[in-house]
Amino acid sequence: MSTRTSVDFIDADRVSVTDRGFTYGDGLFETLRVAGGRVPLWPRHEARLREGCARLRIPLPDMDAILAEVGRLSRDLADGAARVTLSRGEGMRGYAPPASPRPTLVVTVAPLALQAPPYDDGMAIRLCDTRLASQPLLAGMKHLNRLEQVLARAEWNDPAVGEGLMLDMEGNVVCATAANLFAVFAGQMVTPPVDSCGVAGVARAEILAVRDVAQARMNPARLLEADEVFLTSAVRGILPVRVFATRSWQPGPVTRALQAHWRDIGLPLPTGSKESDR
Repeated sequence: MSTRTSVDFIDADRVSVTDRGFTYGDGLFETLRVAGGRVPLWPRHEARLREGCARLRIPLPDMDAILAEVGRLSRDLADGAARVTLSRGEGMRGYAPPASPRPTLVVTVAPLALQAPPYDDGMAIRLCDTRLASQPLLAGMKHLNRLEQVLARAEWNDPAVGEGLMLDMEGNVVCATAANLFAVFAGQMVTPPVDSCGVAGVARAEILAVRDVAQARMNPARLLEADEVFLTSAVRGILPVRVFATRSWQPGPVTRALQAHWRDIGLPLPTGSKESDR
């Protein structure tokens, strides 16, 4: 199956050149895992999309209709990835948003195709030079401007490196380019806060809801002291980290327990991955 796409619930693959999502990155998006016709993390995607619309003052779309459209486009697909993109819609020149915006909704669905999944042994990760700027007004949101992540991901092309960690301007680890970060210290899970930069991933939200997790800043040196390190992604799931800088790990009991939780909520390990989002 090739990628299936709809624009405003009509099968199409083009948007206007005056769409503010294209001209200014004025919008939001969600990347969903579709397994057996279901989107197990949909309530968390919906909650984040609702919050993003409120913060950007974009009219709220019909959430039930969006989920139904994902289902329509993923029919007969055993395992897939969907992207829901919502822009403020078309507008005139200039940054001022239209007084009565008419948002554009784009839904794409494609088979899940992950390469060399690292679920058993873990992945090697690196540190990126590109840092995340502080902007609390946008922090946590899945907005359309991903240029920081684009620059960071362009820093390496070694297929042996699965992800790159990004720091804030103070030198604290925030996240990976397309995943959130968790570390385990003496049985306590810790994840960096995303109150000034970074994305509040839905997989991250799921873990915060079911486990005791501290949110605390950590620099790379502190991360090297962890007993376990793993990344989280809405599409890729729980990704153990095997190597970072001078340190190596084996997937530990916390990581394995969360992988089992993912299976229990209807998200089995993918059989294959391209990069995806949180």
